[in-house]
Amino acid sequence: MDRIVGVIPSRWGSTRFPGKSLAMISGKPMIQWVVERVKQAKNLDAVIVATDDQRIAECVQSLGIADVKVAMTRADHPTGTDRIAEAIQTLKADAVINVQGDEPLIDPALIDELAEVISSNDWDMATAATPIKDASEITDPSVVKAVFNRHGQALYFSRATIPHVRDPDEASISGIYWRHIGIYAYRRDFLFKLVAEPPCALENLEKLEQLRALDMGCRMKVIKTEDFGIGVDTPEDIVKAEQLLNQLEG
Repeated sequence: MDRIVGVIPSRWGSTRFPGKSLAMISGKPMIQWVVERVKQAKNLDAVIVATDDQRIAECVQSLGIADVKVAMTRADHPTGTDRIAEAIQTLKADAVINVQGDEPLIDPALIDELAEVISSNDWDMATAATPIKDASEITDPSVVKAVFNRHGQALYFSRATIPHVRDPDEASISGIYWRHIGIYAYRRDFLFKLVAEPPCALENLEKLEQLRALDMGCRMKVIKTEDFGIGVDTPEDIVKAEQLLNQLEG
């Protein structure tokens, strides 16, 4: 049986929102919301918060949540993926699920589905996408679009509007556009290959790390989900997160 570890990369120095991991959302620090949601997943053998900051480490340790450990990592990692690779270097794990530290509404069922897919050994990586229902998001470069084949294998990710509809009067765009959700599962061996590889030209252009994996020939499964959650990137997003939490718990 594969051993699957959930890792939550959580750094202090966010450009747009420094210290956001400890920002209060409905009376709890954001990292607590994330940890509690991840702990609800049934297919993880361990949960680790990978951080570069003692304040975040102390907050997680003070929660006293069973089987949640902290891994102190270097402060100079260019990506959360690099931080995860350092955190599991000495750990026994066949696969890893990267849950962003700014996703307080991540769906535990989605984590479990990713764990099932990555444990099959048919895929090097797995991620998720949700249908785009708001037309304004199709042309929004901050919304990353995912394109995948009939088997769910990722073909490309882009900030551009893909696919391009040449004859809009003749085509239905329902179910065509998918928003990428930044949660990843990796086979352990592929994760270490990925972080050892320098960024490729497409990654440098689009600023999307998953394009490096595709450039390497990665077999990446895209899971379809209706769940989107909310990523907290700015202080303004706290209000949105609280509203969604109230809806869920109300």
